[in-house]
Amino acid sequence: MNHRTIEQQILKRITPKPQEKQDLLAVVHKLTEDVQHILDTEQIAAKIQLVGSIAKDTYLQNNVDIDLFIQFPQTTPRSILEKNGLFIGRKILTKPEECYAEHPYVRGYYKNYKTEIVPCYQIQDATQKLSAVDRTPLHTKYVITHLDEIQKNEVRLLKQFLKGIGCYGAEAEIEGFSGYLCEILIINYSSFNNLLTDAQSWKQKITFTLEKVNHPKFDTPLIFIDPVDNERNVASAVCEEKFTLFIDACTAYLKQPLSTFFFPNETKPWSIKKIRDEQEKRGGHYIGIRIAKPQIISENLYPQIRKAVRSIIELCKQHDFIVQDAQFYVDNTQDFFYIVLWTTQDILPDICLHTGPPTTLKSNVEDFLKKWTDNPLTLKKPYEKDGRLYVERKRDYTDIKKLLTKEINELSLGKHVTQMMKKGYNILEQKDLLIPNLTLFWTLYLDGKRPWER
Repeated sequence: MNHRTIEQQILKRITPKPQEKQDLLAVVHKLTEDVQHILDTEQIAAKIQLVGSIAKDTYLQNNVDIDLFIQFPQTTPRSILEKNGLFIGRKILTKPEECYAEHPYVRGYYKNYKTEIVPCYQIQDATQKLSAVDRTPLHTKYVITHLDEIQKNEVRLLKQFLKGIGCYGAEAEIEGFSGYLCEILIINYSSFNNLLTDAQSWKQKITFTLEKVNHPKFDTPLIFIDPVDNERNVASAVCEEKFTLFIDACTAYLKQPLSTFFFPNETKPWSIKKIRDEQEKRGGHYIGIRIAKPQIISENLYPQIRKAVRSIIELCKQHDFIVQDAQFYVDNTQDFFYIVLWTTQDILPDICLHTGPPTTLKSNVEDFLKKWTDNPLTLKKPYEKDGRLYVERKRDYTDIKKLLTKEINELSLGKHVTQMMKKGYNILEQKDLLIPNLTLFWTLYLDGKRPWER
């Protein structure tokens, strides 16, 4: 089956039907009326603006979120903007949840649709912005005026493709492509297939601009200068892993187009026995840390977990434990998260050779000799070999489990993760990680297949 046939089939699944669009717009109209009623009743000077994929008509059939912005005059004090924005959100939405961008906003449900009500300042261009969210209505206006009717479906194809390969979403949990990035990529390339064809040859730090402007340098794998704000990189959230995965997926899809790129098969977890067998084939050792999940929004949780992973890897490295890979898994059913390390060894020899400075660096040599000559850990006094000093010393830790048990609380793990660590955590040996709640994690980790291959 060729790619055009597959894409037509996918579009039938993801494009909202005319009646569905009509029903959704009726809900949006009622929501706008309800918000306007509050503004009038409370005498709040603000305007209502529908933004996001519904306003741009680039949303997917089964992925509908309503984004309503309340635009306040620039003279409004920040405290009043926040207070009124939260008041409206709590009054209108069911199951309201207070979230935070540069200032608080409310997300919840309106007539069973996920909805966000976000206060912002009304601006004419990005130079007037007082907070990052002020640009969003400008993004909506830009896309509406630059994306034609045919290209809206090209955006839909791109969004579903990215969802299928696990790269859709700029939130901290995903670190992938935002909806707005999808839209301006299609504006740039005109079509889904043009984008995929060119993306096969993308290199690190590839940069796109739709407007001829000067812009700062950015140190991210993908750079797309915001057409409404040349100081911003729209692709800043895209991590190296997702950048590479997208390029690989583009190459694989154009070579052999399959519907599983858009709708991958569901992964069936392996049995404990199969997981154990695969671990043994792979070699090395696994050790994990289980920590109670802080009750914070994912935008705050995931950066802290990643920081904790980096700190733990660095601790292991300092004590000569080589971490070949480190992963984490958030178990929302049990409110725990796990950090899993794959190491070459879990037990090291008692003695290690510690490398010192070159003998030409006199002050460093003096410091090294002063530290190690009479140190209780020194087993053989410092000696010179090939122009460098060395010392044989006793290790601080020979067992990675003891290292983590004793030292992990001294690390910088992120504010909320550190708070949970103080309440308790568990260091888990390999056998303790073979539990039903982690079978899906192990299956996805060990099978080595890309989403579309499963």
